Amino acid sequence: MESVTPLIVTLVAEGALSSGDAATASDVVRAACGEPGLAEWIDAGDAIDLHVTDIAAPAARAALEAALPGIDIIVQPADAPRRKALIIADMDSTMITVECIDELADYAGLKAEVAAVTEAAMRGELDFEAALDARVALLKGLDAAVIDRCRAERVRLMPGAQTLVRTMAAHGAHSILISGGFTAFARPVAAEIGFAEVHANTLLVADGRLSGSVARPIVDAAAKRARLLGAGIALPATLAVGDGANDIPMIAAAGLGIAYHAKPKAAAAADAAVRIGDLTVLLRAQGYRRADWAG
Repeated sequence: MESVTPLIVTLVAEGALSSGDAATASDVVRAACGEPGLAEWIDAGDAIDLHVTDIAAPAARAALEAALPGIDIIVQPADAPRRKALIIADMDSTMITVECIDELADYAGLKAEVAAVTEAAMRGELDFEAALDARVALLKGLDAAVIDRCRAERVRLMPGAQTLVRTMAAHGAHSILISGGFTAFARPVAAEIGFAEVHANTLLVADGRLSGSVARPIVDAAAKRARLLGAGIALPATLAVGDGANDIPMIAAAGLGIAYHAKPKAAAAADAAVRIGDLTVLLRAQGYRRADWAG
């Protein structure tokens, strides 16, 4: 039999996890021809690690997600650095709860039209750059002051965002927020959450109104991956998180790539998909106990 890397399987369901869930996970692994080993609580009732051998990570993930639909499952190699030295994250629908361009379009009475294009682009059905240009063009003439109003009225942090980034930073990790959205949103969001670095697109303004264009070069999928690869941190010690198709190259390149409440293509491309919990699941994936959390 071809040897496979030993795994750590982390089950997360804050306040709702039982030892019975760990037993079920062990049975599922065994039924899939793997060998379950020691189970160790990260925090009782919240998150538990199960050590597993003799099964490949994709097979373990598929079997466990099917059997435990109400629990987030993170499967990763046991020999990789557990606590990551870098987090690189998407913004819209990942670190914040909305898509900023859709909310801006609402002030122009065009939300439904723009949101449909955004959704298709995030599913990977449209070219990202062309879809971005088409949506921004629809906003031409919008009063630039609406940006600040939109940010104040619509933008809310994703639950767990500050805790995730600030905890990792407190333990020495570098953090990068990288967005196919806009600097007018990304910079204040990055500051509020605690990111050390931020990259996003710039909406062009002329005479106090949106010009309908975005400055070049744009932050697209390739730019996200390049920023990860250029961070100077060994890839096994990196974590990437996003929700859309333009996050896939970044997620696929990271040591631990996580799709967060993501579109199907992104979820399939990631090492793990957070389907239930908030962003603190990413801390559980790294073995952080609640007592270690910051923010």
